Amino acid sequence: MTSLGTVVAANAIRFLGHDTHQHDEPHLIYVVTGTARLLADGEEWQLGRQEAVWLAPRVPHALRIEPGGMALGPTLNPADLPRCRVQPLGAVPAVVEVMTTTLGAAPSTTEEIQPFRQALGRVLRGISRRYFPVVLPVHPVVRALAREALRAPTATLERLAAQHRMSPRQVQRVFIDETGLPFTRWRNRARMNAAVEHLRGGGELTAAARAAGYATRAGLLRALSRESGVPVSALTADAVGALGGR
Repeated sequence: MTSLGTVVAANAIRFLGHDTHQHDEPHLIYVVTGTARLLADGEEWQLGRQEAVWLAPRVPHALRIEPGGMALGPTLNPADLPRCRVQPLGAVPAVVEVMTTTLGAAPSTTEEIQPFRQALGRVLRGISRRYFPVVLPVHPVVRALAREALRAPTATLERLAAQHRMSPRQVQRVFIDETGLPFTRWRNRARMNAAVEHLRGGGELTAAARAAGYATRAGLLRALSRESGVPVSALTADAVGALGGR
């Protein structure tokens, strides 16, 4: 394993040979080719080519890479912290560019690695600022439900509540009390934040809509316009600029 934390299929078992491990610094998991399964903080993510997950310090995690695949796992500077303990990023063009450049340069010493680590930190800080304020509920069951709602954007409140043995009314009450928002608006804001992250990282509207769970770019534009008050025409012309992201 290189000092950048590169993991290839040949040593995937070695990567998982320890019990689930953790790092004292923030950490990025980035799939170069193929697919991988990430277990982090007791939850599972399936990652495809060029997809990334940003981990906070001391998050227990393990990665299984499918045969023929390759991943990079650079640690980050201590100040480059994700918004939550495990922050899925999807495939963000600006992250892809930095990681591709890093892979090509193959830095091996601390001095060689640091400029790439700094560049990656700048990109991550730039895309991770929340545009729409949202907070996770404190209630442990509703907090788990909220995380599942973001992984399954088409799941209804009724279905999610039933899976967690709560009534929709109970869930709604907790969301309003602890986040200030009803469930649907909370999820819509969180999804739009994911889309804005993608756009700030250089992604196109269609890809941002897909990353955030919207069926079409038009659906994303209408949602952004309703929540932000910015006209659809301005968002279509320059979504990041119209949202004040430049």
